Amino acid sequence: MSTKDYLEKDYYAVLGVPKSATADEIKKAYRKLARQYHPDTNQGDSAKETKFKEVSEAYDILSDSKRRKEYDEARTLFGSGVGGQRPGGGGFPFDFGDLFGGTAGPQGGHGAGDRIGDLFGGLFNRGGSTRTSGTTRPRRGQDVESEVTLTFTEAVEGSTVSLRLTSSAACAACTGTGAKAGTTPRVCPTCEGTGAASRNLGNFAFSEPCRDCKGRGLLVDDPCPVCEGSGRAKSTRTIQARIPAGVADGQRVKLKGKGAPGENGGPAGDLYIQTNVKPHAVFGRMGDNLTIVVPVTFTEAALGAEIKVPTLKGMPVTLRIPPGTPNGRTFRVRGRGVAHKDGTKGDLLASVEVVVPKTLDDKSRELLSEFNTATAGDDPRADLILRARSE
Repeated sequence: MSTKDYLEKDYYAVLGVPKSATADEIKKAYRKLARQYHPDTNQGDSAKETKFKEVSEAYDILSDSKRRKEYDEARTLFGSGVGGQRPGGGGFPFDFGDLFGGTAGPQGGHGAGDRIGDLFGGLFNRGGSTRTSGTTRPRRGQDVESEVTLTFTEAVEGSTVSLRLTSSAACAACTGTGAKAGTTPRVCPTCEGTGAASRNLGNFAFSEPCRDCKGRGLLVDDPCPVCEGSGRAKSTRTIQARIPAGVADGQRVKLKGKGAPGENGGPAGDLYIQTNVKPHAVFGRMGDNLTIVVPVTFTEAALGAEIKVPTLKGMPVTLRIPPGTPNGRTFRVRGRGVAHKDGTKGDLLASVEVVVPKTLDDKSRELLSEFNTATAGDDPRADLILRARSE
């Protein structure tokens, strides 16, 4: 993507959020659109695949506070991409469209900061005719988005998942040269293989991609029929990705260097995995603590008891219920929760729920009646009405 494209794209509009949107609002909008347009659920729909890429690109910029600031400042400086006009209405002493007239080289996944750097790298270079290697330096590969669904246990303990990824890579037919088999590209005579040239604009010199070779530094006379001379093609691969222990539902996991391969010896991009976690039939989660509701009988709560409580993929623990335990009281079992990064674990929070029997035999009914008579003087609602009226 060219610098002009970068400045003219309204990433806020792509995500459907205002410029003042918070990080949480941006994340919420991204998650909704990513689910709607994800290629896995829209196979064969190229329009939705393109939309998914736009949404991912917008989130990649706006979710990073530093890159978002750079993006906002760049759009403010150039009037949101309106050629020849300053934000305040004053015209630039040059044609904005002509400034960005060069076409970017093969897609290599440059970040926003890199693109802005390409543009302003020669801003104060007054040499006029100086050429720069700008766009022919090693390029970082594109970041890749994927999504995975985990069981509750897999999310808590970590899991290795198999992911099928589609991204841009060097064309296998021409090994990335862009030239038809049996031929080789030649050095661009215009930029002498650098891929970029400096445009003299009076007191300023701007670096821009070479228009003849489109920033590649090479010219292809007989293009590869597979990639049509670009040197890049779609590549599908399957990788084993390790999801760390303790991920939460909706969390975005970054795996460095697992994205698309770079160009000209550049590093690979990163892989971002959206995690969806299925609920558990028994356990819940509160941060790094696991939660569980434990049924107890009336007599266990009243008289006290020792009960067995299950743990996630571990042996049950014994929980001591003291006499007179009220319904809903929560007990903490240390170290039986979610693993922290330092190797320690959160806790298991066990809340007791007093279970009232639905049916009673004659003997049980008689004993409870005797208990009711013996405790008739203990009215738990004695001051309820008085306290209600006092407010």
